[in-house]
Amino acid sequence: MQHEATKRGLTYFLSDAHLGSLAIDHPRTQERRLVRFLDEIKEKASAVYLLGDMFDFWHEYKYVVPKGYTRFLGKISELTDSGVEVHYFTGNHDIWDYGYLEQECGVTIHRGPCTLDINGKTFFLAHGDGLGDPDKSFKLIKRIFHNKACQWLFRNVMPTSMGMRFGLNWAKRSRLKRIGGKEPPYMGEDKEYLVLFAKDYMKGHKDIDYFLFGHRHIELDLMLSRTTRLLILGDWIWQFSYAVFDGECMFLENYIEGES
Repeated sequence: MQHEATKRGLTYFLSDAHLGSLAIDHPRTQERRLVRFLDEIKEKASAVYLLGDMFDFWHEYKYVVPKGYTRFLGKISELTDSGVEVHYFTGNHDIWDYGYLEQECGVTIHRGPCTLDINGKTFFLAHGDGLGDPDKSFKLIKRIFHNKACQWLFRNVMPTSMGMRFGLNWAKRSRLKRIGGKEPPYMGEDKEYLVLFAKDYMKGHKDIDYFLFGHRHIELDLMLSRTTRLLILGDWIWQFSYAVFDGECMFLENYIEGES
């Protein structure tokens, strides 16, 4: 799917804040830090791409949305109201958006990988879950989560409070299965699933300049060829990392409060 992005200002990319996670000891501080970052870039940005899992569990009901996140939702609404494009890629923790973020906050939702043009460069953007990953159990769970009948049953049969409690505890268990709550470190070009996926994808799409992914919670900046670069964006739990594209150059940075 090909899109053309706006051509003014800076373009920012970030992912994996997992706001509301029961496995994070400082959720309010974490959200405020993210909001302060968005506030600092609002005059410079033409577009902000949120590459998934910004919430640890996001599920909308017909008349109810999850409690909390008011600072973050208010800030992205302020950005879109002022003319900054905000694009939201659903991840494996926030699949269940049914229109609220688009209608109330003005974001553009992407439910899968997207190829777009930014200032003449071709970007392949995705959250990254499932791409190149041979884990059959993960793929089965993903099919269940995306199944329309299962989504309808969860939204309409299970009581709201029970559904949210189930989702948040599922997400917490998923995080705490990892040592220290962190993803395993970079596995190398021959084992890292997103790198393998990108290299295979390049065989039939030689025009890609940048691959950008979230999901892995590691910072990676890798040249796949003389002209193609892959970035994995880290997270907003431990690393507070983001990428910024100025129209010519791409930078992978860490947000330190008080510094531009």
